[in-house]
Amino acid sequence: MRPLVILRPEPGASATADQARAMGLDVRTIPLFEIVPLPWTSPDPTQFDALVVTSANALRHGGAELERLKALPVYAVGAATAAVARASGFDVTAIGEGGVRAMRLPKEERLLHLAGREHADSGATMTIPVYEAIEVSSDLNALDDCVVAVHSPRAGRRLGELVERRSRITIAAISPAAAEACGTGWQRVHAASQPNDEALLALAARLCDSPAP
Repeated sequence: MRPLVILRPEPGASATADQARAMGLDVRTIPLFEIVPLPWTSPDPTQFDALVVTSANALRHGGAELERLKALPVYAVGAATAAVARASGFDVTAIGEGGVRAMRLPKEERLLHLAGREHADSGATMTIPVYEAIEVSSDLNALDDCVVAVHSPRAGRRLGELVERRSRITIAAISPAAAEACGTGWQRVHAASQPNDEALLALAARLCDSPAP
C-alpha cells in the first residue's frame, strides 16, 4: 500500500489522519499552513438573519466577538463545520454537502459570512475574514510513491511551488479546482466525487491500493 500524505493545517490534519488510519491507510501529516486568528469586530447582529460558516476554523478562531452572534442561526458548509458550530453554542439551521457554491443560500435573507482571508464568494450580504492560513516551512522531499491529499486550491498551488520532482507522486484533490491548482507533471491527478473529506478519503484509499502506472 502506498502512503497517504495529508497537507491540511491542524486540527484538520489530525482529524483527517484519524479517519484515514481507521480505514487502514498508512498516513503522514505535513501541514503546509498554520491557522491564525485575525482581529475583527462583530457587526450589530440585528442587521442579519443568519450566519454563513464555510469553515470550522471561523468558529475555532473567531474569539470573543462570536458571543454577540450566538442568537443567529447558522448555515454550515458541511457536517464537520455544523458539529463545531453546535459545540460552540450555535443553532444550525441547514447543512450543505457540496462546498460553498452548492449551499443554496436563501437570497431573501440578510446573511453574515464568517470566513478566512482567502475564501470563495458566498453571495452573503457581508463577509468578514476572522482567520487566515499562513505558510509554514514544510519538508516535501520524500513524497515519491506517495498519494498526496490536497484539500484546497491554495494548498495545490503551494504544493506546486515546493515540489519539482513530480513524476512519482499521485494527487488526490478535494475538488477539480484543487486538482487544477497543483499544475502538471504528476504521476496521476484525480479529484474527489464530492468536495468533502469522506469522498476525498475514499478516492485516496483507491489510489493508495492501486499500483503505480
